[in-house]
Amino acid sequence: MASRPLSGALALAAAAFVMSPTAAQASPPGSKDVTAVLFEWNFGSVARECTNTLGPAGYGYVQVSPPAEHIQGSQWWTSYQPVSYKIAGRLGDASAFKNMVDTCHAAGVKVVVDTVINHMSAGSGTGTGGSSYSKYTYPGLYSSYDFDDCTSRITNYQDRWNVQHCELVGLADLDTGEEYVRSAIAGYMNSLLGYGVDGFRIDAAKHIPAGDLANIKSRLNNPSAYWKQEVIHGSGEAVQPTEYTGSGDVQEFRYAYDLKRVFNNENLAYLKNYGEGWGYMNSSVAGVFVDNHDTERNGSTLNYKDGAGYTLAHVFMLAWPYGAPDINSGYEFSDTDAGPPGGGTVNACWQDGWKCQHAWPEIQRMVAFRNATRGESVTNWWDNGGDAIAFGRGAKGYVAINHESGSLTRTYQTSLPAGSYCDVQNNTTVTVNGSGQFTATLGSHTALAVYAGKSSC
Repeated sequence: MASRPLSGALALAAAAFVMSPTAAQASPPGSKDVTAVLFEWNFGSVARECTNTLGPAGYGYVQVSPPAEHIQGSQWWTSYQPVSYKIAGRLGDASAFKNMVDTCHAAGVKVVVDTVINHMSAGSGTGTGGSSYSKYTYPGLYSSYDFDDCTSRITNYQDRWNVQHCELVGLADLDTGEEYVRSAIAGYMNSLLGYGVDGFRIDAAKHIPAGDLANIKSRLNNPSAYWKQEVIHGSGEAVQPTEYTGSGDVQEFRYAYDLKRVFNNENLAYLKNYGEGWGYMNSSVAGVFVDNHDTERNGSTLNYKDGAGYTLAHVFMLAWPYGAPDINSGYEFSDTDAGPPGGGTVNACWQDGWKCQHAWPEIQRMVAFRNATRGESVTNWWDNGGDAIAFGRGAKGYVAINHESGSLTRTYQTSLPAGSYCDVQNNTTVTVNGSGQFTATLGSHTALAVYAGKSSC
């Protein structure tokens, strides 16, 4: 078996965006574009969270970890080595999966599935659902004829053929140019659509030619299903992300990388034109995040260990009208390979190592802010040239972030109608006068957020 085949490696090995975006499908359809990514939560726990937290908080989507049967092992990355397309992984069986989808829909939350279709496993053995397999042989599904001819690892990201035909960290690379393989992958995805899922995150999309993915998507029973592709930016690489925007959204990794640098080492004032102004993809095709399951482990982004900076970065992301935000919600780790506590069973948030970032009050309350300010442009920007910023979202909302080491008191100019508003970051009342102004004091490393329709706390 290949040594430690991570989806992190799956991730780290993925992508490159170019500056000129092409128009494609918009970010998640509907009026709620925030996705809670419940990493390695089992399906029963996801269902409860949709009912208890995600629906009431206004999350539009929940993303679940790969459901397919995979290699055995406690490490999280075993989920990213499928051995069949049966729903028979660590997180639950088909019945639990179907119940989760139905329960989340009843709570008003759509379901996105992390889908591993670039490759199968490394090594041989018996999968989590009892299927026997060996690398390149998956009885009833794939044989050696269905894999790319290059059976060595990817070594050169400046070589398109090497990136898209050789093996990502030693994992058996599917020949997605082949008719049978395309049909089998579409069959798997159609089975998920049959359970009611609303969309897919395509893992390691950079390693699959964009034309192959477009062909596979065209075979779906619902070709307009939401489609979010993992294509990690790599400067000067052969495979560019805008090749993929014709099929759907692409994850904009530079957004997360740069947030870490700005929040840790630079000035928040630089965020005034964040997004396309920084050379990123068009907002309408960009998936954004502060961290994900790979980047929180490899150190390329902020993560839960970064304290207030991590929280404030989420406040900014949810308040700022660029891309469609994912909120990574995982578990504590010291060993970056460690799998989920309790095999993915979440008995309660903030117990047994579960971090539940999607339910942190400072983050969760910004989901409703984002929904309330949807479609409004940035207005009334203010900054101190350093790490204190504030901005409005038209007449619908206003946010201030103080990442300085001391408190800040000032009068803010907004476009809000006069009246009382609940500062959802602090559960206190803010009064806006007839000139659209209010005065407030922000403690160091705290924020303030008010929006129309939320007048009392």
